[in-house]
Amino acid sequence: MRAAPRAQVPEEIAGRSVPATVPGCVHTDLLDAGLIPDPYLDDNELALAWIGRTDWVYQTTFVHRAGDDERVDLVCAGLDTVATLTLNGVEVGRTANMHRGYRFDVRQLLRDGNNDLVVTFDSAYRYAEAQQERLGDRPNAYPEPFHFIRKMACNFGWDWGPTVVTAGIWQEIGLHAWSTARLATVRPLATLDGRDGRVEVHVEVERVADVPLTVRAAVAGARAEVVVPAGQRTAVLTLTVREPALWWPRGYGEQARHPIEVTVHAPDGDTVDSWSHRIGFRSVRLDTTPDEHGTPFALSVNDVPVFVRGVNWIPDDAFPTRITRARLAERFDQAVAANVNLLRVWGGGRYESADFYDLADERGLLVQQDFLFACAAYPEEEPFGTEVAAEAAEQVTRLAPYPSLVLWTGNNENIWGWHDWDWQPALAGRTWGRGYYLDVLPRIVGELDPTRPYWPGSPWSGTEAIHPDDPAHGTTHIWDVWNTDDYTRYREYVPRFVAEFGYQAPPAYATLRRALSDEPLAHDSPGMAHHQKAAGGDGKLQRGLDAHLPAPADFDDWHYLTQLNQARAIQLGVEHFRSHRDVCAGTIVWQLNDCWPVTSWSAVDGDGRRKPLWYALRHAYADRLLTVQPRDGGLALVAVNETAEAWTATAAVTRFTLTGEPRAKTSVDLDVPAYSSVVLALPADLARPEDARREVLVAEAGGTAERALWFFAEDREVDWPAAAWDATVEPVDGGQRVRVTARTVLRDLTLFADRLDPAATVDRALVTLLPGESTTFTVRPSGPLDTAALTARPVLRCVNDIRRS
Repeated sequence: MRAAPRAQVPEEIAGRSVPATVPGCVHTDLLDAGLIPDPYLDDNELALAWIGRTDWVYQTTFVHRAGDDERVDLVCAGLDTVATLTLNGVEVGRTANMHRGYRFDVRQLLRDGNNDLVVTFDSAYRYAEAQQERLGDRPNAYPEPFHFIRKMACNFGWDWGPTVVTAGIWQEIGLHAWSTARLATVRPLATLDGRDGRVEVHVEVERVADVPLTVRAAVAGARAEVVVPAGQRTAVLTLTVREPALWWPRGYGEQARHPIEVTVHAPDGDTVDSWSHRIGFRSVRLDTTPDEHGTPFALSVNDVPVFVRGVNWIPDDAFPTRITRARLAERFDQAVAANVNLLRVWGGGRYESADFYDLADERGLLVQQDFLFACAAYPEEEPFGTEVAAEAAEQVTRLAPYPSLVLWTGNNENIWGWHDWDWQPALAGRTWGRGYYLDVLPRIVGELDPTRPYWPGSPWSGTEAIHPDDPAHGTTHIWDVWNTDDYTRYREYVPRFVAEFGYQAPPAYATLRRALSDEPLAHDSPGMAHHQKAAGGDGKLQRGLDAHLPAPADFDDWHYLTQLNQARAIQLGVEHFRSHRDVCAGTIVWQLNDCWPVTSWSAVDGDGRRKPLWYALRHAYADRLLTVQPRDGGLALVAVNETAEAWTATAAVTRFTLTGEPRAKTSVDLDVPAYSSVVLALPADLARPEDARREVLVAEAGGTAERALWFFAEDREVDWPAAAWDATVEPVDGGQRVRVTARTVLRDLTLFADRLDPAATVDRALVTLLPGESTTFTVRPSGPLDTAALTARPVLRCVNDIRRS
């Protein structure tokens, strides 16, 4: 790999060839060669902006031996993005779409022996800016031309991501030799017919011989066969499987999958091609029938309503080829452990890898897949109209076998943007993507995969006659909380479905220390400022602190409190929305993951470390949730049950002083049917404190695992005693156990073991104890940690250890 001749590049790179890893990209190749610094560290990103404005040449020589094959194709699964391919000095083809594959017949160009393949990548910037100039500018959320090229939009930077405009062979490339015919596409559409499974296998063949072909399909003991006459290319085979084991979302049943195999045979019976996969039998239904509350957005799988406990997913690395199956499995396990049941693949990233969807199938995680349009007005003129249709058809076909995929969405926030972001005057009648979302994409999904619902946008209210972000209709995004309002405003919404809402916090301390060389580290030190990409982000963090928490005395306080405030905000929102499950059918928190070390809305940071938000999400998304909510001028105890069994228990509700003395108490019987909730008004003597600054309401059903707290005042106003505790540390298999016994109330006690060992993990966080109560933290470090450091600030923290002036 090398920079193109006459490219303006640093002296040490000009004229130099660098070993290329395929799949890979320019950035990772230069990084592996030691020619650039890590773009994720400090502000190195800025010094590397030239890479995206440079043309790059990939070249290889390979040996080919001619055989009897009638056809030899050069198959490119993914090229990023504007590529010209030349084989033995002859141009083979040109591409301009990262999101689809290409295949070129090169048999006549191949030599017996050495062959030279050159792939030249033009600057994505130059291509996009030329299209922008040709078609006329269109508004977007950032000053980058990402909407004028079919490429991963967040490569151009986002309010959580770096600007690293990549180029390279980002998926597999190679030769495919074949004769007679091949399976061009196989599209199995699995549904349920009563208790039986039904699979329509749609097959498209490509031919070099005009002869009859026999196509066979087999799954779970069922078989079918069809002859494709000479001159024809398509066939449909229908198989019925009697009462198969079903695929269910996690928490609802097993994730049964069945191998399916499709073969195509020449007239002499020889198998000329085959295809295999695993499919799952399940039905998906989206209920949008208007009711007394508006328009619902309620997902059912196998005729069982599923309350969505979701998270938004962004690319886990700005350089996709660094995302391994093992890394995805770790992230999926973190999602499952946080009681998540759906991942929404956001429209500014990519259609994810086969490993992604296979792992989702395996773990029972539902997937909502956006088509790749985000936060911009997209042109519909050529070449984009044709490219979008081809890309969508390829991806709908590719992802059809995966039972975890339950919903296609047309775009992220673009219809909303057209309504509310002052786009219309700037567009002056030019195309902006409406035709994609309301015509092209629903038509492709309807033709190629009618087994899954399609929704034109996120947010979207179900019709153009209603504002796209109306909370009473369809899906809504709630961003006024982060941008302008306090997070208690979540309680003013009773939406049908919340597809995005989020709150920021910095990453783990160890992540910051790896990524930044700032000395001293401060919330506004240069590296911290560079790794805060949200407009006015630090001011918004400060606004949240001022509204709720004591003033931080130093960076350690600021780091803890901002992470705590993020957790508090999302926990409040999720519990509120779940408490209205009779109206609201799901929430998708922004966001699960990060693509680099950054202050963002994520629950898991760019180094894979869990932020306090992750622990709050695990609690708020629990199968059984007990929560205290304001209702009708008082307080109510709400019990939410997302299991198949009724939840019966006795809940004890007590108003305590912060010194642990009971002031009022009651008990209530819980009888919560499967997949439902109950709301129980609390007596006035419990809901009204004698001294709001010194009391807390505690509700428990089955111990502290199902405990709900209600404080009557904000932490900054509470009369907190100076934190006091006793702590012991003992070794356990694979780590250390820290036992903390409270001598005073301890508010949101959290142990940050990564401050002592970057590899250390902790099993719990955000634990509130009354005097005399105890809790344990199990720490799993790379080696024993210092006992004294493990049980003192800044490692072991709570709100009421903040040093007051």
